[in-house]
Amino acid sequence: MEIDSFDDRPTVMVTNDDGIDAPGLRALVRVLVSSERFHVLVCAPDSEKSAVSHSITWRHAVSAKPVEISGATAFAVSGTPADCTSLGISKALFPSIPDLVISGINMGSNCGYHIVYSGTVAGAREAFFNGVPSLSISYDWVGGKSNVNDYALAAEACLPIITSVLSEIKKKTYPLNCFLNIDVPTNVVNHKGYRLTTQGRSIVKMGWTQVGSDAQGGKMLSTMTMETNPTYSESGGFGTIPDHLLFKREVRGSQVEDGDTDYCALQEGYIAVSPLGALSPAEMDGQAYFKQWLPGVAEYFSSSAL
Repeated sequence: MEIDSFDDRPTVMVTNDDGIDAPGLRALVRVLVSSERFHVLVCAPDSEKSAVSHSITWRHAVSAKPVEISGATAFAVSGTPADCTSLGISKALFPSIPDLVISGINMGSNCGYHIVYSGTVAGAREAFFNGVPSLSISYDWVGGKSNVNDYALAAEACLPIITSVLSEIKKKTYPLNCFLNIDVPTNVVNHKGYRLTTQGRSIVKMGWTQVGSDAQGGKMLSTMTMETNPTYSESGGFGTIPDHLLFKREVRGSQVEDGDTDYCALQEGYIAVSPLGALSPAEMDGQAYFKQWLPGVAEYFSSSAL
């Protein structure tokens, strides 16, 4: 009887965007395997794919290479997190569709507008697109405070959620119209419990700074270029242009918020649990504005042309 129960364990597939060798993924897999509650599959990028959002590989083939991870069947894939999930649930790589897809554990939180950039969240969203229950997990890593052991603590803190979700799936009572995004606070040992939240508007404001150029490879502007796209030197005349300029992103501030949002709950020490959907509809005041604005567009265009 115990053997039958063991064989009836649900199947969990793990992916991420930090790459298959990332400590967050490895810690999550170890916790899942050591619990002896699940069959564990891994289908994750073969290198870091952070902040690739929901990009997919379309025109080229991707490779899948077996990787040795104790207690799991694992493949490293030369694609994006969304590619990995899509391949992993397709039955082309594994013989069956997993009961649950978990994407993570990401190094760094995924709250607010950062959810749009996140390859971790995209790994879960791709499963949701295909009707497979999923969740993404991120740990609010802070340099100087966090250490690699915190990933295992984060995985253990989320294990009750994972187990409960699979129980609901088995009972066919789990909703398929959303997926869960989970953010674990930096001080995971002393977290305050789970809090249901909504996606907020927090974001790190980014800018660009020039860090170099290939001036030696520069070339004189042609007459045609000068006529159609003039570029002036600091002395006021036309000069050489480099083959390329080098720019790098830099942090220039942040946008935070108050209220019962994912970011606020995380900063207060809670494990933020946010149900997400595929769409990002405009808020009601935006809908109301454009409802009044759109009928007059053609009339405005006609009158302004006179």
